[in-house]
Amino acid sequence: MTELHLSRSILDEIRDSKANKIKIAASDIDGILRGKYIHKDKFFSAAKSGFGFCSVIFGWDCNDACYDKGSLTGLHNGYPDVDAFIDLSTYRRVPWDDNVPFFLADFADPSGKHFGGCPRSVLKRVLAKADSMGVRPFFGAEFEWFNFKETPESLREKAFVNPTPITPGMFGYSILRPNMNKEYFAALMDEMQQFGIPIEGLHTETGPGVLEAALVYSDALEAADRAVLFKTAAKEIAQRFGITASFMARWSNDLPGCGGHLHQSLWDVQNKNNLFFDANDPLNMSETFKHYLAGQQRLMPDLLLMYAPNINSYKRLVEGYWAPTTATWGVDNRTTAIRVINGSAKSTRMETRVSGSDINPYLAIAAALASGLWGIENKIPLTEPCKGNAYEDVKATPLARNLGEAVNKFESSDFTRELFGAEFVKHFAHTRRWEWKQYQQRVTTYERERYFEII
Repeated sequence: MTELHLSRSILDEIRDSKANKIKIAASDIDGILRGKYIHKDKFFSAAKSGFGFCSVIFGWDCNDACYDKGSLTGLHNGYPDVDAFIDLSTYRRVPWDDNVPFFLADFADPSGKHFGGCPRSVLKRVLAKADSMGVRPFFGAEFEWFNFKETPESLREKAFVNPTPITPGMFGYSILRPNMNKEYFAALMDEMQQFGIPIEGLHTETGPGVLEAALVYSDALEAADRAVLFKTAAKEIAQRFGITASFMARWSNDLPGCGGHLHQSLWDVQNKNNLFFDANDPLNMSETFKHYLAGQQRLMPDLLLMYAPNINSYKRLVEGYWAPTTATWGVDNRTTAIRVINGSAKSTRMETRVSGSDINPYLAIAAALASGLWGIENKIPLTEPCKGNAYEDVKATPLARNLGEAVNKFESSDFTRELFGAEFVKHFAHTRRWEWKQYQQRVTTYERERYFEII
């Protein structure tokens, strides 16, 4: 079915539907879906020519605090509407919300006009580059997240201290623990499938109340859509069972953080040949794969901000906690930033492990893909793989230790502007520097416990 016929079919289905409202959402810079319901009559005009959406969603942070001296929008221009465009190919029905029709929108029209802060549009521009190179990227996201017997109200009453996990103790890959919350577990598997987000595997990870879901891979834009929708959907489903699902990168001093790993490969446009596979190479790695990996490894320090966008992201990137501290790669090595899975012609791929569960999937996938394509274009040579414990590799390039360092690296890099344009770099760096500034102004519980009486 052609794209035009598909669009007509979807519009006809909505027209014949008994639903009188449609749910529409778009990702903000943090990967949070911001949206609304619109009346069925309004939907058809919006689907044809777009609709106005307040630009404030790109001018405030995750707590709705407006950025100072906004770059793309702010007090200086009065937070005007920007044009949002519904992507009919994202059509879904929300099984836990009376099967209401649902669509994603972004801020780029068919003519190529775009709003520089729109994360989905950032990824689409990278995908246009892939198209021009004659390659088709596939991605699959894996998320780890903690689940607590808490509500938004109870968490605030506790001041977010000592939340109660849904299961106790460290019990990764447990067969017993899912049965303690089997209705929630089943709802995640079944309702995500109905919502167009098929889960390949769901299991407990090591930690109280922590789960890991591997989403079925797809082309890069659909994979990013699924990843963004998965995080919101998991939260909505959890709330029905009195559970709060947290995708914070690391919530506890005593427990490992949560990964948001990205599996990826490149295929030809006919989707017949995995361009990463070469049976004649000792590691089954093609030259294309090697250059792609080398480009991602080389630019990872510059682009770390797109993989680790929050203050808390860097509490996960510490030695011994299943997250990298340097730009390393290895074959089936989970201590490195990039893990190569060199299997068959179908399964050969790489896993970017530096990203946490707090990523904006559009931006993390854009960073991985853009740097990989840059590596192919420039034939960047691949370093030797790390064997054994990557934390002990003294020759490896270190990654930024905190958000402030990462912002400075990102903003001063020529590569970031080359890959994503000056407008986006300026805006994204501004939003992340705002996060760093807010943190720097706060007095933490740690500081009070350490200094209040003694100093």
